[in-house]
Amino acid sequence: MSEYDVIVVGTRVAGAATAMLLARRGLRVLAVDRASFPSDTLSTHQLQVPGVARLRRWGLLDRLVAQGTPATRRVRFDAGGVTLEGTYPAYDGVDALYSPRRTVLDALLVDAAREAGVEVRERYAVEELLGDDHRVTGIRGARRGASGGRATDTARLVVGADGKRSLVARTVGARAYRSQPARTFAVYGYWSGLEDQGGELYQRPGLAVPAFPTNDGLTMICVLAPLDELTRFRRDPHGRVLEALDACGDLGERARDGVLVERLRFAPDLPQEFRVPHGPGWALVGDAGLVLDPISAMGISHAFRDAEMLTDAVADAHRDGRPLHSGPAAYHRRRDSQSRSMFDFTARLTADLARRRPLPIGQRALLRSLVDRPQEISRFLGVLAGVESPDRYRSARNVARLLLGRAMRTLGAAVAGPELASGSRFARGAAARDALREPHEQHGEHDLDEVSGPVDALRVADTEPVGDDPAEGRRDNADENRHECRDVLPAR
Repeated sequence: MSEYDVIVVGTRVAGAATAMLLARRGLRVLAVDRASFPSDTLSTHQLQVPGVARLRRWGLLDRLVAQGTPATRRVRFDAGGVTLEGTYPAYDGVDALYSPRRTVLDALLVDAAREAGVEVRERYAVEELLGDDHRVTGIRGARRGASGGRATDTARLVVGADGKRSLVARTVGARAYRSQPARTFAVYGYWSGLEDQGGELYQRPGLAVPAFPTNDGLTMICVLAPLDELTRFRRDPHGRVLEALDACGDLGERARDGVLVERLRFAPDLPQEFRVPHGPGWALVGDAGLVLDPISAMGISHAFRDAEMLTDAVADAHRDGRPLHSGPAAYHRRRDSQSRSMFDFTARLTADLARRRPLPIGQRALLRSLVDRPQEISRFLGVLAGVESPDRYRSARNVARLLLGRAMRTLGAAVAGPELASGSRFARGAAARDALREPHEQHGEHDLDEVSGPVDALRVADTEPVGDDPAEGRRDNADENRHECRDVLPAR
């Protein structure tokens, strides 16, 4: 029997990062995983700008770049009728995201954990958690394919970093809250022969498609669609994916000119929920404690963030001589506070995608207000990258600033014309209203009936909570989100 300060179950992005950071803070750490490394796993691939900043802070970004992982600084967002192209805002000295293959990223993190002093056991299956009447005390398991009996290891804290179907969470009965059923599925693949055009994001009714460069000169293309289309896609994966890409500018044509180098991979199990991430002798990190639909591509970045927060909480308890499981209560509060806005935003995106909802007029007006405004496009992309809170961006004040700013610029040009130079206040107001409207031919009859001006994009409504949060209590509709404007951000 071996004794440790912390045992981490699962050594992919959340587990390896947590183990590495804890070891760097002086704790004795064992990390185990059923897989061997390098190996692949289902993934969104995108390491958002804040996650890249953390990797840089840990001294690992240069290693990722050295393995041929391309940076993405420019992104084109195509919402069908409105296209924005711009750069990400800088965050802690970083202005790019990366989309590494998990064969590269996970192995890099496992190596860094070993270098920090973590004992890493690959191909090791945890069979059960150990505990007494008061707390979890360790694990029992065995190396897969190896002769010999099971091993028993004890620790002051066992961390579950073993994904959304976590053995640790299931064994301790970690309570789920704000749960959302799966509404979408994802299917993705890797193409060679596509010119690197930076990042591409497409939004269509019932369809979201990201395309980003990854390792080995390949482009990762993903299709997210309503869950009720999964069977149709499974019958003809390649044909259905190309059909979806044909709705995304020239992406379908470029994909046909390129080569799909590996089989398409399906991810149909995409629920969304929080779990209580701590208890006597145990804690959860990564998807084991918080999982979002991949439409917002926040999984890896949240895993890095939560690894840092959990490490701070546990290391502080270790320094103060307290039980290690006393620290994660603060981690729980911080995690939920920092995740709530993106969680709710992601839930709305998946609901809209599942309903095949066309781009609402408010979103269309907001996106059109950003055209030819590079700084505002950068800020918008920062919301999608997790640099800025969706709630803050969607506030009534900010939406009004964007829409009215565009209207006033258009009005300024119109006032120069003789018909408005001495016109009435009513006429100038009509010009501002028209500046926010699409051309007549871009609307169906129903849309024309709804468009009456910018007020449609500024529907102020209280936010309905997604569910109950045992750490924070039920959200008060009169809190910081009471001035939220819905329907002004698109799917990721």
